[in-house]
Amino acid sequence: MIKYSSEKEFRYDVEESATPVIVDFYADWCGPCKMIQPELEKLAEEGVKIVKINVDENNHLAERFGVHSIPCMILFADGEPRKTIIGFRTSQQLKALLAEKDA
Repeated sequence: MIKYSSEKEFRYDVEESATPVIVDFYADWCGPCKMIQPELEKLAEEGVKIVKINVDENNHLAERFGVHSIPCMILFADGEPRKTIIGFRTSQQLKALLAEKDA
């Protein structure tokens, strides 16, 4: 499942999630952000929860989590940020991130 979220919904969508979440901080004008979309869709089809945050519309969230470059994906588990990846990654690389969430 891919959900487009906002500052208003972030707590419910991410911090209170019972399952790990990959949060994708992106912008509509960002080329690499567009390139990663199919990779995120592959993960979503496998049941991974993906939440997308537009940094232009939700800059307070980007500031809160120290997002200075996009695409930036942060893995959240138990409501806390666990790992951060900046730049394009394949779905396999992102799956490895999920597998390492407790490492």
